[in-house]
Parts: sequence; structure tokens; C-alpha cells
Amino acid sequence: MKKSVYIPAVLCSALIATGCSENNKPEQQQTPAHTQNELTKPVVYQVFTRLFGNTETANVPWGTKEQNGVGKFADFNDAALKGIKELGTTHVWYTGVLHHALVGDYTDYGISKDDPDVIKGRAGSPYAIKDYYDVNPDLAVNVTNRMGEFTQLIERTHSHGMKVIIDIVPNHVARNYESLGKPKGVKDFGEQDDTSKVYDKNNNFYYVPGKSFQVPTDVNYQVLGGNAHPLADGFFDENPAKWTGNGARAPKPDINDWYETVKVNYGVKPDGSYDFPTLPKNIATKDYRVHYAFWQGKELPNSWYKFRDIALFWLDKGVDGFRYDMAEMVPVEFWSFLNSSIKMQKPDAFLLAEVYNPKMYRAYIHQGKMDFLYDKVGFYDTLKAIMQSKQPANTIFDAHKTVADIEQHMLHFLENHDEQRIASPDFAGNAVWGKPAMVVSNLISRAPSLLYFGQDVGEDGSENAGFGSPTRTSIFDYIGVPAHQAWMNNGKFDGAKLTNKQAALRDYYKAIMALNSLPAVVGGDMQKLNLTGSDRIVGFSRTLGQQTILVLSNFSEQTQSISVDLSQEQVTKLGGSSLIVDLLEQHQVELKTHSQGAKFNLTLDAFSSAVLTNKANNE
Repeated sequence: MKKSVYIPAVLCSALIATGCSENNKPEQQQTPAHTQNELTKPVVYQVFTRLFGNTETANVPWGTKEQNGVGKFADFNDAALKGIKELGTTHVWYTGVLHHALVGDYTDYGISKDDPDVIKGRAGSPYAIKDYYDVNPDLAVNVTNRMGEFTQLIERTHSHGMKVIIDIVPNHVARNYESLGKPKGVKDFGEQDDTSKVYDKNNNFYYVPGKSFQVPTDVNYQVLGGNAHPLADGFFDENPAKWTGNGARAPKPDINDWYETVKVNYGVKPDGSYDFPTLPKNIATKDYRVHYAFWQGKELPNSWYKFRDIALFWLDKGVDGFRYDMAEMVPVEFWSFLNSSIKMQKPDAFLLAEVYNPKMYRAYIHQGKMDFLYDKVGFYDTLKAIMQSKQPANTIFDAHKTVADIEQHMLHFLENHDEQRIASPDFAGNAVWGKPAMVVSNLISRAPSLLYFGQDVGEDGSENAGFGSPTRTSIFDYIGVPAHQAWMNNGKFDGAKLTNKQAALRDYYKAIMALNSLPAVVGGDMQKLNLTGSDRIVGFSRTLGQQTILVLSNFSEQTQSISVDLSQEQVTKLGGSSLIVDLLEQHQVELKTHSQGAKFNLTLDAFSSAVLTNKANNE
């Protein structure tokens, strides 16, 4: 299949000097609609919503929201959104928006209490959704108007030229799912299930008939860290027991299972066979409209319709797309059904999926109609190993090559809520190590990039929040995020409390992301550079039309010197000039031409990078 190029045709007229000629038009096959009118490739800024605006610094392990504080939708004021936009952000992924199970009392608002025996942490996992038609009451200044406050945040985000993504978690829901916000006529998950059966096509859950659920136990774990709570009694009333979210079938899950959730049934029988139609091979890679037409008139499992209605509900609220949690645990046919339904209502919807099995990537992109998948197993894992000096720098090309045919669909990241912070001792111990990695991650391909809040100021995730261990900023408890709080500066979001090193790191991130407006970065072809002198430097070119950039990044703690050989074709693409300049740092390079091309020498300081081009191409 031909590769699509994520570059809008309007660039040809807007950036004449960079050379989109009539004979060098980018291909548009399968280009998602949401990229066609943008002068940049997508940048997703993931923010953990309840932590972003929190100014409290007590950070008591297992602390309540009164002790440790909690951020609100309202904290995303114009200054905050301007600061997010400065990082080149096109889409803000607000993590933890939907109403999930939490240890708090909102009975005054008609919300039932949640049992801490089946909650991880005190603030609760954002992936144990209690009500798909409501938002987390913790995030509202006025709980009664919580949905209104979120829709106002959507409007503010849009006013700053960014789009809104929220999570949908189709594989599982909270054990105590109960929707107060559902529209008239909508039934709760499990409300109409035949609980006498392990499985039925139209049951929303799987059951263990005749057995009651038992709370998992472990000698090394105490609910709420041992703090007293009237419902923390080692009992949760669920009869019959349901299968646990990760597929565990025992009425008493293991402590390491996703015991706070229950598995959703999509018509996959206990033996693994399917109770729904499969996609014909001849339409697998067809347009979403063909997929949508295929599913019309089919008799499909009830859970499929429930999640379709949920997704369309949030599109109606102004949400622009979704990040799908653990998408590979749900059949690809369901994604064809859901995503084609979404695209029929909003063709430019941004659809990002968490999939970790490389063998399934192409199925979820082509048959499942995903726009983007995580490039973790391969690119991220390799880049992390390079940063930790466990692999030579040029091994990143082998990782990239494995997804070369779908690289524009593979989202790159260095941090997210599941991964260790770069500055944590278990990863690199210093956020500066992330500088060359961010350059390579963002510039090596047409893949979109993801930034996690606090990454740009060196947050190290060292806080002991309660559930889980440090190195990852907690998603389970109320906590302050120190480096981020320094940039936040009590709601001014001006960075006034950052150290000089933190401020310099943020400026560097801004400079990297500003390069996303270059046509060669948005849609250029990548070619590995021929360099000698160090195995800690990555070097590659990106070329589109008459614009070429050369990217070189030093992953070493020491200064490294290299020689780079360019072919005659590469020299020509640089415009034939002997002087090329650095768009990122302050390097200047003089080409020494010879009969077969040119050569130049370059010295890069520790963790330094160069993004080189012929100045004439960028005036």
C-alpha cells in the first residue's frame, strides 16, 4: 500500500521557498481529515486533569482531597491554555474526566458512595468508570453544574485553537457502575443481563453463577494504607460474581488483577469464538463509509450499541476525539463498527488507541479504523534503552523500520501516565537526558507526538502518593506535582517559580515543537545519515520537495565528535550551498564538497542536538 503523507496541500502556496512543486505533490491516500487544514502534525498534550491545577503541597500519603488538594476544570484558565499551546499542542487529552469510582462522599448530590475495597487509591483509577454519561464531581467547583463546567472547558480549549480528547475505556467498567447522567431510555450496563448464565450475547458482563465476589487480599497491601473508613471491611456485595476487567474468571481475583473493574462482553464466547459477523476481506481496508454500511442491519451484541451511544453523546458535547484504553482487548470488528459510526458524525474525529501487540497494529489501523496507535513496543522501548546506554543509538532505525509502512499512524511519546518519568532514578535520573530523545522522537517521522504534563519542566514522579510506587506520577491518589506546580505559580502559569534549569528545559521543548511547522517535518521522507565517530549519536535527514533538514542528536553524557558523509543527491537537496545552519541550537557547519558528494564534521555537547538546513530554504 502507498504511504500517505500528513501534509496539507495549502503548504505548497504558503511555503513556496520550501518547494512543493506540481511534480512533487504529497500523496493524499487515507490522509485523516483532521490534518488536511493544519500547518503542523498533531501534538497531543496529555494532562491528568485532577492534578494539573492543584496548588497544595502537603503530599500526605493516601491523603484526602482536603489534605492534598484537587485540581478543577476551572483551573484551565486562559494563561494555562496559552502555556499548553506554546508547546505546539493541537489536541489536549484531558485524562480522568469521566465519573469514575472514588473514595468520597457526594451523597448530597444523589451519587452513591463507592467502596474502597474495590478502589485503587483514594482518588480512584480514571479507568474504573462509574458513569459514562457524567464527569468526575471532584473536578467541579459547583458539583451541581459539573457537566456545564466541563463544556465550558471544551469551549475555552477550542478558543485557544486546540481540540479536546477524552478517554473511553471499552474493555471494563467499575464494579459499582451506576449512571445518574444517562439519557432517558438508556439502560445501565448489566441492568438487563441474565445473571444465571456465564455468557449471553446480549449480556454486558460475564458471570460466575452461584458464586459471590470476594475482595482480593495480600499481606503486603492494606486498603487506604490502613486508614479507617466505614466501608473498608473486606466485603463488597456482588452476587453472582462477575469476571474481572483483565479477564480473570475467579470469584476472588488476585491482588494484581484489575479487581476494581469488571470485563465487558462484546460477544466473545468464553472459548474465544465470536458471536458476531466478521469483516469481509475485500472491505477490510476500505473507507469508513463502507464499514459503516456493512454494519447496518446486523444483529450485534448489546455492548456494541451502548458504547456507540456513549461516544456519540460526547461528540455532541463538543469533544473532538477519544483515546481508547487497552483497545487490543476488544475485538477489531467492534472498532470498525464504533469508529465508522463516529466518523459518520464527525469525519475529523481524532481516534487514538492503546495497543501493545505489534502483530495487531495493522488490523486495528486498517480494519479497526484507528487514526493512531501507541508506538511503545518498538520505538519507545528502544529509545528508552538508548537513553539508558543499554543499546547503541542507531538501533532506533531498526525499531522504526518495523512500522515504516504505517509510521504516520504510530504516536510517539517519552512519558505518559503509564510510564516512568524521565527524571526518575529508575529511568534516567535527570530530565536533560530526554532532550536528544525528544528531538529524535518528534522529528524522525510523520508520527504525531505526545507530551505529558510536567515533562517539559523535568517532573520526576518521586512523590509517595499512596497506592503504587513512585517514578510515575500517581493516577490513583490526590497529590501535588512539584515541578509542574513551579510552572503553574499558583494559577498564573507563568513559570516564575521554575529554576533556571527547568525554565531552560521548557524553552528547549518549545523550540523542538516549533519545528513541526516545517514541511519536511510534517511530511518528509526519512533517510539514515552515514556518520562515523560515535555510537551515541543518531543522525537522519527528512526531505520534502526542496526542503531538507539533517537531524543529529547526542545521547551521551560527554561531548562527541563525528564526521558525516553526504551523497551528491543529499547535497543537491540541501540546495548546493556549502554553509548550513542549525534551526535548534547554535551549530554552524561548512560542507567540504568532493566528487561524490560532501563531508562535514560536527561536535555535539552532552545531550545536544543539531537540526541543520540550508538557510536559503528557510528565509
